[in-house]
Parts: sequence; structure tokens; C-alpha cells
Amino acid sequence: MKNLLLFLILFGPFFGMAQTTYNLSGQVDGLNKTTIYLLNFYGEKNTLIDSTQTGSSGAFSFSMPGTLATGMYRLNWGKEKFIDLIFNKENIDIHTHADHAGDSLQILESVENSIYYDFMIFDRTNQMKLELIQPIVDYYPTRDPFYFQAVTEYEEVQQSQAVMLDSLQKLFSKSYAIQIIELYQAPYLSASISPENRLAYLKQHYFDNVNFNDTALLRSNAWANKSISYLGLYGNSRLNQKQLEAEFIKATTIILSAASENPEVFKFILDYLVSGFDKYHFEDVITYIAENFQDPFACEDQDRKSELQKKLDTFKKIAIGQPAPDFAIPDKSGNSIRLTEIPSPYTLLIFWASDCPHCINLLPKVKAIYDAQNPKLMEILAVSIDTSRTYWMSVVNGEQLEWINASELKGFDSESADLYNIYATPTMFLLDKNKTILAKPISYRELEVALRENKLL
Repeated sequence: MKNLLLFLILFGPFFGMAQTTYNLSGQVDGLNKTTIYLLNFYGEKNTLIDSTQTGSSGAFSFSMPGTLATGMYRLNWGKEKFIDLIFNKENIDIHTHADHAGDSLQILESVENSIYYDFMIFDRTNQMKLELIQPIVDYYPTRDPFYFQAVTEYEEVQQSQAVMLDSLQKLFSKSYAIQIIELYQAPYLSASISPENRLAYLKQHYFDNVNFNDTALLRSNAWANKSISYLGLYGNSRLNQKQLEAEFIKATTIILSAASENPEVFKFILDYLVSGFDKYHFEDVITYIAENFQDPFACEDQDRKSELQKKLDTFKKIAIGQPAPDFAIPDKSGNSIRLTEIPSPYTLLIFWASDCPHCINLLPKVKAIYDAQNPKLMEILAVSIDTSRTYWMSVVNGEQLEWINASELKGFDSESADLYNIYATPTMFLLDKNKTILAKPISYRELEVALRENKLL
């Protein structure tokens, strides 16, 4: 870090000078005449903004207009092959290797990226030191002289981080890298805090110095990383799913309450959490969020509601114990099938797709249960999220699926998919004779449990 400070003091005066266009260039060893893509960030979402071809040595160059927003940008050249860089109105020159870009990255020109990557290395080193010292602070005999040495080192390592950040803040008050680094800083932990109280202290003070009005950080993955880092304080492998969801509800309440200071940041974190918990089928957490929080930019006019607010409203409607939203859909013969008119004591509603490997693995197992019914108490409405009738029918006929097969052939733009917030397949809903949602199993094993609980297995 001393070398970094010397470099910044010498070249810092050139930082942020006005210019019409800037160059993002460099060399990626092992990337011979390959397309390299430039993407921007909004949270964890990336949008393509440009591409170029590398030379035979892996050299590349992008022209960056001075009007381009300050933020994090990604150079991508394949699956899990990328490097993230900060652009803040300066030229950038890098050298790295295609197969291990992060570890081999050299910043040849760019104050922002020198600050960011050197500080991240400094931070990782400090975190490793703290992890080694922590057990000594917690369990070593307190009267031993070595204990006092460990305590001193434990606190000095944390203080050194604060001193370094303070030095950089004074030198470069307008640095985007420093905005990210500031957000990532965890609360200072005194050695006097007992191991039993340390986690509680972190949970209580994690957002003490966080500036939720920093909307510029939405052009990076910083807010997403901060949210995940806080949720990690509540994770525990010894908890079952229900207990884990109860913990995440506590965490979500604290995150969103703190973020409510700024509507734009709040909306991003709200959407990010909803999407994440939906992906992992944490139904209790999603239902809680839907019932207690709303898009700050939502409009009461139903036709003008934001996509996020519509999603939240839908989650409330498809919670366990709620009546399943009704819809009509064409079956494979073109006949209209209405969910509420299926005359069966139980209905299993499955959303699936022909290009979904998990679906193709699940359907034969469900078929075995369906075919073995005696008497038949459960009907299945299998809604295909396909756009091709050929692909849809190839699975239906190939697997000899004799239940009710239906599809609008509109993919995820289907009315039925919209009604049930379907963003991934397979997704299942077990309904009773009144079409009330009894369960929302996320795997075959959970389906078996739900069926046994309702005496269908």
C-alpha cells in the first residue's frame, strides 16, 4: 500500500481531468483474436454496450465517451471469464491472463483501479490476519503476555485499515473506488466484545456508517454485495429451512428499514432480495416482504404499477392458504381448460419447459406417482413454458404424459406464468378441491412430503 500511495501522490493531480473521450485498453494473454465484450452494471445485472476483437497477442482497445456514466464495467470473453474495472473519466490500461484474470491483473494506468485493487488486496491480507488472531483473542489465557500481544495486533490491524482509508479519502475525495471501499467496511470490533456478543454487535451496527443516499453505487455490484454480506450473518448450516427463513426475515427487516432512507436504493435492494429469495424458493421470506414492503415508486393505478410492485402483489396472492389464481389455457388439442373447473379432490399445477433439465428429470417421477393412483385423487395440470409446439409435444409424447397438458406457447410472457410469478422452472403448486394452495414444493422430495401430508402417497 505504501507504493500505491506514492504512485497516487505523484500522479494524483491528473486524476479526473476533463477530456472528450478516454481509452480502455490492454492485453489479455491467451486471448488470440477473440471477441471481448464491454458491459455496464446495475446491481448484479450487466448490459452489453460494446465489443471488439483482440489482436493476435490479446491486445484490445475501447473508446470510452466522456459522457459515459462513472461506474463499474465488465470486460467479458467467455463463461466466468471476466474482469471488472472502474471507469471515472480517465484512461485505463491493463495486462492480465485470460484463464486467471483476477490473480494476474496488472493496472498499468488508472488511478481508480489502482486504488480499488490495491486496497482489496490489502483488505484480504488484513482479513486473513484477523481470522488467525481471532481464536487467540477468544480462547487464549487472558493473563498470559502473549494474549495482550494478540489483542494489540487484533485492534491495530483494524485500525490500519481505517488509517489507510482515511488517507485515501483525503487525497481523492471524488474517487468512485473509495465510495465502494467505504460501503464495504465492516464495523470496528473491539477485542473486549465477547465471542457470544460479537455476532449480535455486527448485526446491530452493520449499517451504522453506510450512506444509503449514494445512488452512484447502483452502477456497480456494491449494494448487492453489501446485502449478501449482511444476510450471511444470519446463515447457519444447523438451521432447517423454516428456521433459516425466520432468520432471513429478521435480516430483511433491518436491511430494508435502513435502506428506506433513499427510495432509489431501497427499490433496488427490495427487488434484489425478492429475486434472490424467489430463486431459492424461500416462500416465507417472500410472503413477509410482499406483505410489509412496497415499491416506493408504486402507483395506486393498477395499469401504472411498477413491475416490482406487481410482482410483490402477486406473491401475496400465491401464498400458501390463498386461493390459486384462476386462468384458462389451451390444452394440446386446442381445447380451453380452466383451472377452477378441473373436477378433482386435489390438483398439482406444474410449470415446466422442454429445455429445462430439472423438469425433464422431474416429470417421469411425477408420472410414476400419477399413474399409480388408485383411486385417482389428484389431477395434474402441466403448463409448458415453451414457445415451440414441436419441442413441447416431443416431451409430452416421448414421456407418455397422460395428464392435462397445456401451453399458451408464449414462454415466460404467458398469462398463466405472469399470474404465478414464474421466472424459473419447474415450479409446483398443490391445490385442494377448492383450488386453495396447500403447498409449493420446490423439489421431488418436497413434493413427496406434501403428498404424504395430504394422504396422496
